[in-house]
Parts: sequence; structure tokens; C-alpha cells
Amino acid sequence: MSSTPSTKNTVKTVWHAFMSSAAWYWLKKAIVFTIFSLVVNHLATPDSFLYSKSYRFPIEGFLSTIVLLILIGIIADLNFKFYKKKYFSKKVEVVTIAWFMASTLAYITLMYIPVNMIINMVAGAQMVFYNLMIGLLVTLLLSFIFIGLLYAQDLYNLYKFSIKDAEITIESGAKTTKLTYENIACFYSEHKIVYTLKNDGTTINTDFTLNELEEKINDQLFFRANRQMIIHKDAVDQIEKIENGKLRIRLKASIENDAIAEINISRYKRKAFMDWFQ
Repeated sequence: MSSTPSTKNTVKTVWHAFMSSAAWYWLKKAIVFTIFSLVVNHLATPDSFLYSKSYRFPIEGFLSTIVLLILIGIIADLNFKFYKKKYFSKKVEVVTIAWFMASTLAYITLMYIPVNMIINMVAGAQMVFYNLMIGLLVTLLLSFIFIGLLYAQDLYNLYKFSIKDAEITIESGAKTTKLTYENIACFYSEHKIVYTLKNDGTTINTDFTLNELEEKINDQLFFRANRQMIIHKDAVDQIEKIENGKLRIRLKASIENDAIAEINISRYKRKAFMDWFQ
């Protein structure tokens, strides 16, 4: 008996709800935990190699690694939520990711040393500094790989959101307008008023200063060209080298003001601009 369209739609709806739920989020983490633990423990000793004649499933190492990964996962998740709220929600860049990884590894170090000391005390074994350091370095290396696997997709999704779907609220007197970043060509100042130029050539005057806008917007997409202009990367139509090491930028959007239609980048900002644009 074939299923009805309504049944298929219901199953599809339930499946999509599950895929976007917290249960799926933690199920993905659990899958990574399990696979990572299996791989690490099967590479740890010759007896654990799959094709070894003396193969034995490393149950003790597998379970202890799972426990360790759960502790590392809790630390990483708490730190990721902090960085997501404070940094990643606005922009995702290499420096911020590096700080997230470094701080997470530092917290893992603070957790590893006292836990290792307690385990040695319970087992009645003598703690050897050399073994402690080697164990810590191996743990940090594996943690680095593990955390990278856990949060690569999350960081990529946040990056896509930050450069594509983000929006800014433009206040102009009694009017409030919401614009997505992709609809903005540039912000420019003229006669002490800051305007938003849209890709269709229309403008909206704002109550912001350029300095205020520079703090609010995503600097992966926007660049402060000079005192009068902040430009969007996708709005750049042409880059021309001119005298004294300067650059002349032409925008795609049609602008009646010639001083804004052609934007000069000083030789001091040239490298920063090209690094940003490329």
C-alpha cells in the first residue's frame, strides 16, 4: 500500500524539524565523539590495529576517551557559546577563531592537570612530570583536531550568515528602514549628513556618523575607504592604479555625484584595501 501525499508531507515536516532541533545538534556531536574515539584508539597500539593478528577491541581506551571527549566537548561548547554571542554573531574571521581555539585549549589544560593528578592519587601511582607533559601535549593536539571537527560546520554557517543575511537598521528622523548588507553599495558623508546608497542608485539619509557605522557593520564586507566613504565589496566595479601609489575605485551603482562615483584610496591604505578586497 503506497503512502498518501499528506503522510509524506508529515514525515518530511517531522524530519526537517528534527534536523534543525537541539536533538540533531547533539546527535551530530555524539557521532563525532564515537568516530573520533574509535579512530584514535585503533591507532594507539599495534594490538588495536584492525588487521593485526592479535587484534583486540580497545574497550577500556574507547570508553575512557569518550569520557574525556565529553568533558572537552562541554568546555568547548560553553566557550563557543560565549564567542558566538560576543564575536561570531557579528563576524567570523581567522583571528577570532584562533582566539577561540587558544582559549578553549587553555581551559582544557586547566582541566587536564588536576584531573590527571587525582587519577594518579586514586591509582596510587607516582606522577612523573615528563609523562604529564607528554600526555598534555597529545591531549591538546587531539583536542585541536576534535574541536575543529565539531565546530567547522557551525563556523561556516555563521560565516555565511554574517556576510549574506545580516541586516542593518537605518534610522532617519521618524523613519526606520531595514536593509540587508547585500542591498547596500556604500555609505557616504556629504555636508555632515551620512547617506546610504543602495544598489539601485537610491539613497537614504541616516542619523549615524560614519564612525558609528564602522563599529556596527561587518568589516569582512565593508571597507572605510576615506573620511567620507565606506564601501561594500560587491559594489566595487573597477580598480585603477593612479599616481603616487593611489587607487581609484568605481562603483557599480549609478551615482550622480562625481566625487562619490570615483573614490580614491590613498597609498597608505592601498595594501589594507587590496588585502580586504582579495
